[in-house]
Amino acid sequence: MTATRLVRLDDADDLAALLTDNREFLAPTEPFRAESYYSAAGLRAVVEDLLAKHRDGTSLPHVILDEHGDIVGRITLNEIVRGPFQSASVGYWVARPANGRGIAGRALSQMVEIAFDELGLHRLQAGTLPDNTASQKVLQRNGFQRYGVAPKYLKIAGRWQDHILWQLLTPHLD
Repeated sequence: MTATRLVRLDDADDLAALLTDNREFLAPTEPFRAESYYSAAGLRAVVEDLLAKHRDGTSLPHVILDEHGDIVGRITLNEIVRGPFQSASVGYWVARPANGRGIAGRALSQMVEIAFDELGLHRLQAGTLPDNTASQKVLQRNGFQRYGVAPKYLKIAGRWQDHILWQLLTPHLD
């Protein structure tokens, strides 16, 4: 059974190995990264930053675990905004061996539950490259609705690329 949990500093080595092994697989959907990003020290710095944002209440960074408890990806609620907005963006990735097994969908389902039931958020949003149909299916299976296209939204794989925008509103609306 897929699970998620808060990322820990001691996950850096596993994340570095996983990202290095899956670098080519993830490259079409990721921004260019410095070589140092793929090292254990680089991932420790990333995790430290994520945990600082978590302490500030602006991020909820989780790792995705497979049925054996091994880390197979990451999923994060980013840019958590409170006040009248009560919203966050969600981003995720899974390693090639975990791809197509429903793991990302189950991890997203858990994060949706946390976002709405524990954090009390009103809205989640996500963006996908137009040709990333696998990620689009993950979002659709979790109730996300397409609501637009953002031209040249993010610099992915070295160039500014359009993204399809998705959202999910809490079922507990007042």
